[in-house]
Amino acid sequence: MKIGAHVSPNDPLGAAAAREADLVQMFISNPQSYKAPKPRDDADELIASDIDIYVHAPYIMNPVNPNNRIRIPSRKTIAQIMEAAAAIGAKGVIVHGGHVGDDEDAAVGFERWRKVFEYADEPWEFPLLIENTAGGGNAVVRDLANYGPLWEEIGEFNVGTVIDTCHAWAAGEDLETVVDVVRSATGRVDLVHCNNSRDPHGSRRDRHANLATGEIPAELLLTVVRDADAPVVVETPDEDGVQHSEDIAWLRSRV
Repeated sequence: MKIGAHVSPNDPLGAAAAREADLVQMFISNPQSYKAPKPRDDADELIASDIDIYVHAPYIMNPVNPNNRIRIPSRKTIAQIMEAAAAIGAKGVIVHGGHVGDDEDAAVGFERWRKVFEYADEPWEFPLLIENTAGGGNAVVRDLANYGPLWEEIGEFNVGTVIDTCHAWAAGEDLETVVDVVRSATGRVDLVHCNNSRDPHGSRRDRHANLATGEIPAELLLTVVRDADAPVVVETPDEDGVQHSEDIAWLRSRV
């Protein structure tokens, strides 16, 4: 099982070494912008490295929004992120499931997600990984059961899943069964974001905590990681890599 952390894009391989990480996740563009990523000078080094690279799409992405001034730029930017991630040998691109309009049914979002893949000029060589979200009654995959009908729309494409433990906890999901729910709906769990939570179960609040210090019992975090048997990224608070190193070591010593 490979374990790593979300790090700064400035020196991802150095950050991996400092954390003794097997993989890193990073942004390759401004997380609050639709602007396309710029080519990276270290692309060859990243491709040649033994460190697996995952890319997180900008937070601003919402390809299921009813406003086409948000929805269409989101589709375009996701396609650009996928192309730029391929140029550095990434294993996958993570994007949040998004939110439909306040007066819309989540099913509208399933249809809009299909447009993301139909928009692409050609099939992607690695998966776009859709991550569950913590709050919002109009969120497409806050309710993990929605992965089923979503996959009926997009399962034919190169698409995978990310389970975020903090998000699932905040959404009120049972962490003992989340992997089974997602895997039964999609056939796969590609990545785990293993984060503890600063808030109680069902809070709908997305505030990450370090693994040994939050509200989620340790055994529930470990249940998700063991059941998924997938690469793991910690997106926990960090100071100069020290806390990430501690969280990675905490996981390794237990799984």
